[in-house]
Amino acid sequence: MSEQLPPSDAADEAVDEVRATDADAWATACAEDLAEEKARRRASYGPPPGSAAEELRKLVDAVTDKLSSIQSPLFGAVAGPAAQQVVQQVVQQAKAAVEPVIERNPDVFDHLAAAGNELLAAYRSAVQAQEQRWTGRDPKPGEGGEEPGPGERIDLD
Repeated sequence: MSEQLPPSDAADEAVDEVRATDADAWATACAEDLAEEKARRRASYGPPPGSAAEELRKLVDAVTDKLSSIQSPLFGAVAGPAAQQVVQQVVQQAKAAVEPVIERNPDVFDHLAAAGNELLAAYRSAVQAQEQRWTGRDPKPGEGGEEPGPGERIDLD
């Protein structure tokens, strides 16, 4: 026998290297697919929304701009400039109060947004269940609610 088999340790290392290469290739392919999907969604739907803290900043800026641009006929010609100055001062004070809170606690706003989404989902679920009871209609498959059983349900409320 002129052929010699490599020791079993060398064979195990070669198999491990092939597995690692396969895993890397899989991870690379998944990352490429994810990047392509994100690019496709950005092209279809625009840029994703920022964090809740960034969205709050945008809201404060939009409200500030809107309030600054309002020219109310209720103030009259005499009180107009003074009233406008008071409005701008109040808006600036509010903005100065909100900014440090956003800077110190950006994650809090993300958690509040997530909690709000959960509350909205719970509310929708409750409303859909109540609507089904009011209207007496059966839920469509995948719409939620209980699947109709063999018997008829009688609502005693």
